[in-house]
Amino acid sequence: MAPIAGDWLEALKDEFKQPYYAKLYKTVMNEYSTRKIFPPAEDMFNAFHFTPLSQVKVVILGQDPYHNDGQAHGLCFSVKKGVEVPPSLVNIYQELHDDCGYYIPNNGYLEKWATQGVMLLNTVLTVRAHQANSHRGIGWEEFTDAAIRILNEQDRPIVFLLWGRPAQMKRSMLNNPRHLILEAPHPSPLSAFRGFFGCRHFSRTNEFLTENGLTPIDWQIENI
Repeated sequence: MAPIAGDWLEALKDEFKQPYYAKLYKTVMNEYSTRKIFPPAEDMFNAFHFTPLSQVKVVILGQDPYHNDGQAHGLCFSVKKGVEVPPSLVNIYQELHDDCGYYIPNNGYLEKWATQGVMLLNTVLTVRAHQANSHRGIGWEEFTDAAIRILNEQDRPIVFLLWGRPAQMKRSMLNNPRHLILEAPHPSPLSAFRGFFGCRHFSRTNEFLTENGLTPIDWQIENI
């Protein structure tokens, strides 16, 4: 497991000492040595590497990584360059287009969002190849809950985008009045038409950031 560094390391240091984390670490290392696991081990903590705690302005919560070859690289909803854009991200791009007028790009690589302060955090950080939710319940939820609590405690405005029921189950952890919490159905083809389309979360996020003296997010992912 590639270590977490920077200010996230300091913020999460107590978690690494917990019994559940020792068990999680052993389980994940065994999985990587005996099975095909996504994302690659060096990308597991990319959500933390790409978006330092001090720079987080927006949090998008995903569930677990994409489970097909070459997709997952540690940022929720994002895929590597050259990989077909998954259906949920197609719908995210459609809402961005309808909400803000951005063109729909030809790739699904969301690093640009992450480096602007959009933390793209899955609640489970690994998965077996072709087995969705296969690492649910092994300890990742405790670890990412700790990260969510740390984000909630930050004494500055942060926007939390909770799409779908699993993300919305974290709503009770978010009680800091400085933050903005926006909820919508998941952008997957199964549920996007129930209210994700038309939620205007991207423009509402930028309005909130601007009102609080913060630079808005440039959501446009460029073509490659």
